[in-house]
Amino acid sequence: MSVSQTPATRFEVAPRLPRFLQAALPWHRRVLRPLGVHFIDEGAGPAVLLIHGNPTWCFLWRKVIARLVPEGVRVIAPDLLGFGLSDKPRKVSTYSVAMQIEAVVALVDALELEDVTLVGQDWGGPVAAGVARARPTRVHGLVLANTSVLPPARPFRPKAFHRFSHVPVLSDLAFRGLGLPMRMLDHAQGDHERKLDALARRAYLWPFRRSWERAGPLAMARLVPTSEAHPSTALLDAIGGFIAADRGPIELVWGLRDPILGRALGRHHRALPQARVTETQAGHFLQEQVPEELARAILRVVTE
Repeated sequence: MSVSQTPATRFEVAPRLPRFLQAALPWHRRVLRPLGVHFIDEGAGPAVLLIHGNPTWCFLWRKVIARLVPEGVRVIAPDLLGFGLSDKPRKVSTYSVAMQIEAVVALVDALELEDVTLVGQDWGGPVAAGVARARPTRVHGLVLANTSVLPPARPFRPKAFHRFSHVPVLSDLAFRGLGLPMRMLDHAQGDHERKLDALARRAYLWPFRRSWERAGPLAMARLVPTSEAHPSTALLDAIGGFIAADRGPIELVWGLRDPILGRALGRHHRALPQARVTETQAGHFLQEQVPEELARAILRVVTE
């Protein structure tokens, strides 16, 4: 059964977090059933939807949420399927870009969100853009951070990380057995003097503490297009075309020290000339390093 074919949705109160996470994530949390999407829902006012990427979860947005809620906005931060506390299909083949988009669209519909500002980083960018394409009348604007929402560049030149994710046996061993890439997040920050603190390292590992919970990170690594025939290519082309033609409020906030997507800023700014750009010296997970810059950009879009 696809996400779009699921029965009528309902909400449940989310289970209590372990003690070491309670102070970091003190906000109201719910679960959208039957999809099993966990999400933070806190505050009142214009809606902001924060979407993470691989291999993180809503914990990544905690510093941004703490700056947004006092400013009179309603913040919704879901865990994508396969991540955080959301349901985790065990088969890598279950996952697709469309599945992730459909799950977030279902959340937007169930919450009856209007004039929502979508914010996406890493895979959260194309998911946010896909939601905007699916529900354009519900979306007010976009904030994109260290992501790729444009049609995949040709010729296809996947990074070594993504090529490795397709290597039989070895990639399963590394991702499922050894916990890649959760144990290597510091390498994506591009600044060894500003590593993640002990709480963050523990928090990012916690949802994947059992090997059978680790299909999501491997699946999302494999969903990065490597050829015209790749199953993600056509949908990402369509999403990219939609965003390039959009003229709604949009901001780009970028960590230039990101070894993964730092250089993608120029391509996005050329394709989105109307976007306001904030350049920072952060790495890939800029929510950890420059949450104030992200919060300011989000608030500018909300009030535009």
